[in-house]
Amino acid sequence: MKTKVTLILYQINKALAFEWIIDHFNKEKFELSFISIGVEKNSVLEQFCKERNIEFHLVNYSGKKELPTAIFQTYKILKKIKPSVVHCHIFEGGLIGLIAAKLAGIKKRIYTRHYSTYHHTYAPGGIKYDRLINALSTKIIAISENVRQILIEKENVNPEKIILMHHGFDLNLFYNISEERIENVKSKYNTENRNPVIGVVSRYTHWKGVQYIIPAFKKLLETYPNALLVLSNAKGEYTKEIKQLLSELPEKSYTEILFEQDNAALFKMFDVFVHVPIDKEIEAFGQIYVEALAVGIPSIFTLSGIASDFIQDKKNALLVDYHSSEQIYDSLINLLENKELCNTLVLNGKHDLETYFSLPLMIQNLENIYSN
Repeated sequence: MKTKVTLILYQINKALAFEWIIDHFNKEKFELSFISIGVEKNSVLEQFCKERNIEFHLVNYSGKKELPTAIFQTYKILKKIKPSVVHCHIFEGGLIGLIAAKLAGIKKRIYTRHYSTYHHTYAPGGIKYDRLINALSTKIIAISENVRQILIEKENVNPEKIILMHHGFDLNLFYNISEERIENVKSKYNTENRNPVIGVVSRYTHWKGVQYIIPAFKKLLETYPNALLVLSNAKGEYTKEIKQLLSELPEKSYTEILFEQDNAALFKMFDVFVHVPIDKEIEAFGQIYVEALAVGIPSIFTLSGIASDFIQDKKNALLVDYHSSEQIYDSLINLLENKELCNTLVLNGKHDLETYFSLPLMIQNLENIYSN
């Protein structure tokens, strides 16, 4: 008899992770279904599910006033599907889904915690709902050791309730990038004759630390006047402050990109990648760490989120202190002038990704959680 598992999501139009789960899960042992909250009809994920005959339900939700209705709609769907396991993702998906699952009498209620200290730092009113979600869950998946420690130390969750499980990736998507794709991106952003190209893929928020990269790059221009700083996902509530710092650079020394669909090819355009969040807890996971190493770009990091679980200084990346433009500059010079070090970091990085973040490992771990 198959184990029926319902995944409850919030505002997810498309997500490769769920597509990979659908395609790679053991179909002889598990029957998957989805409840998607707060998205329009005919999302990419809905179409993906329908093409594979996966049961998919929509629940309307656009704000707190609709919370009781959304819970009741989700409850009715669960009573109809009768899953033995419910697995909720994202804060709203957890709140609505877990209340509905508890009311529906579903005994195995799993929640993946995708954020770290956001409520503790920026929205303390949300902490009481985090505690409710934690109480309603029978198991909580922490996506990094950082998240696990926050659950234990800040929210008093029993460690036995928490399962540490990293995201899994189809790493081949990052390994096999055609020259045509790379050249298309280079042509699109006019980087063919610029050297070196320093890459940043980060929204303009204070905690991402972009404000420490720009002064380091400004100093780098003294040695490498043809250098180009590429800033992708260049939008957010800290835009005014970032724009002020960019105004101190020569006009043609940087390029801002709002969004690039082919992110893997974009990474291949970089000679060095920099990602420096401002403290160890602010990132819950930090997929960007994995993407940069998977593509094979020498990288400069601060330790935040998942990085603390596997990044080692001078082994698979260069590490710098928080808030340190000077160390970022020194590391840029080190990588640009030491090709042997770059090759070592890239080789070790890809090896470590296979160990920690392979898709088969994630699928196996999820199947074990659903079965036990």
